[in-house]
Amino acid sequence: MSIFITPTMMAVIGTGGKKVSKNAMPESELKKRNELLEKELKESKEREEQMRRQLQSAWERLRVAEEAEERLCSQLGELEAEAVYQARDYHDRIVSLMDQLSRAQSLLHKALPSSSS
Repeated sequence: MSIFITPTMMAVIGTGGKKVSKNAMPESELKKRNELLEKELKESKEREEQMRRQLQSAWERLRVAEEAEERLCSQLGELEAEAVYQARDYHDRIVSLMDQLSRAQSLLHKALPSSSS
């Protein structure tokens, strides 16, 4: 634990606790100041620990979000591939139906002239 020592405190400490000047702080004031500094240090450490926990929590949420993003990208890729396969199947089916229709029309055109004679 760090304690902030002022020049006045050093003067008091250096003389064995005896006051040497008018500016030296009485021992009770030094104790109060020390207690205040220790309290502020404790509060600062508590804030630091709270921020550390919040940061850890944010990192965990980020990790989960990144994993979810990876799963979604993988699923999207699979869906895109499936869509391509389906589009090819539909295209092949349309081409097949168009061929059937063309043949049927050709047969009709051949049959119409012979039925009218």
